Amino acid sequence: MAKEGKVTNAPTEGKGFLGWIERFGNKLPHPFWIFIWICIFVVAFSGIAALLGISAVDPATGETIMAENLVSGKGLRLFLENMVTNFGHFAPFALVLVMLMGVSVAEKSGLLVSILKSLAFSVPRKIIFPIIFIIGASGNIGSDAGVVIVPPIAALIFAQMGINPIAGLIAGYAGATAGFTANLLIAGTDVLLAGISTEITEHFAHLDEVSATSNWYFMIASTFMLGLGGAFIVKRFTIPRCNKFEIANADEVISKDAQHIVTPEEKKGKRHAGIAFLIYLTAILILVVPSWAPLRNPETGSLVPSPFLRGLVPILFFAFAIPGYYYGKAVGTIKSGADVLRHMEQGMKDLSGYIVLMLIVAQFINLFHWSNLDTILAIKGADLLQSAGLTGPLMFVLFIILVAFLNIFIGSGSAKWAIFAPIFIPMLSQLNYSPAFVQLLYRIGDSITNCVTPLYVYFPLLLGWIHKYNKNIGIGTIVSLLIPYMVVLLIMWIALTLLWFYLGLPIGVGETILMQ
Repeated sequence: MAKEGKVTNAPTEGKGFLGWIERFGNKLPHPFWIFIWICIFVVAFSGIAALLGISAVDPATGETIMAENLVSGKGLRLFLENMVTNFGHFAPFALVLVMLMGVSVAEKSGLLVSILKSLAFSVPRKIIFPIIFIIGASGNIGSDAGVVIVPPIAALIFAQMGINPIAGLIAGYAGATAGFTANLLIAGTDVLLAGISTEITEHFAHLDEVSATSNWYFMIASTFMLGLGGAFIVKRFTIPRCNKFEIANADEVISKDAQHIVTPEEKKGKRHAGIAFLIYLTAILILVVPSWAPLRNPETGSLVPSPFLRGLVPILFFAFAIPGYYYGKAVGTIKSGADVLRHMEQGMKDLSGYIVLMLIVAQFINLFHWSNLDTILAIKGADLLQSAGLTGPLMFVLFIILVAFLNIFIGSGSAKWAIFAPIFIPMLSQLNYSPAFVQLLYRIGDSITNCVTPLYVYFPLLLGWIHKYNKNIGIGTIVSLLIPYMVVLLIMWIALTLLWFYLGLPIGVGETILMQ
């Protein structure tokens, strides 16, 4: 048997290009400090731009937009008087908190974990490979639950099928990370990014808000695409390579959480949760489907736009919290109302880093807007793209690749989008591309390289899982196993995007690629 698994002694840092990525990424400061320096740069550059008289003519109104000097008393007053307001009124902040409080009840009660396990172990063997990828991608509905739960479950399933369980770990991890932005349902990622996008569009009269459902149709198709592409890679690349690895303690389960034995309490809990969800869903349908329904647009009777879409976050909050509560009551993870609060509080603790980051992100977006540099850069950038002929598919591909490359070093999707959105949403809107489509392109690049970067927060977890089977497999070997997923799935995702573009299909509820 080949000793490919003994290539390295599990070094803390890889060598060559992978080692360079690790060393460079580890030297980057926390995104909070990155944004501090970006804010300083925006303020300083606004003074230089104003001094040089930099301006642009708005093609929509013919108005000349001049750069505003923030290195001034006016700039200081704007910042001090609005710092708290910027943070308190920052749209993504409240949206994400409310959404994930509901998700926390379903996750901490054990409902989401139980559902993921049941789905993985109940599907026929012939379709298990694509299903693992679909479940992995859809696992992001419970925040990072998919990344934590799916790989060990996939390893156990592979072992029961007589396949090297390391292949299951690689496949499960790739599905949950490379496909992190895709989903069959509306997830926290949709809410978070749409909130940042809307914060930008509010500053431009010709741009509409971006809802959590703005990329939904495309992401549903992406989930199935990931399933098919992932299954191909598993069979063609992962299993043949992993079969060469020696396995220690192959009869042991990687994680106790991966046990697929369903207890009577879990069955009872899922039954109660299912009944509660069906009752809740029926009530929502009554409030949405009839022509007289109060959650339809009161003037036109349509669903786009409507109170239903604007109120989607609280609707999703209850869709998770109610079933999660009844599941927890049945299995004993929720014994009183205090336990519900404890689960929600734990979810907020998990978001503490996000909350701190949003404090400075909110300031950056407003400083950028006050300086008028956002509008000037958008107009100048759009003119440059047009003169270079980069206004169509080639531009899409280059934008996706740019985001994918940066994602290797800066893992926070919200942090990167907070930098990209103020620039690219208004810039590409000048070329008639909708904010929702710009967000969609960003999501592809932000997701696809999650699986290969050693800087991803869950990469050490994958390393630990694999070392329970073979301690000699190092970072370079693991990344080499994951690279085929990045390459093949990126090509497929770009092809799907171009197909969507040429067919002119809607990308989400009431959203199209071109602005109407």
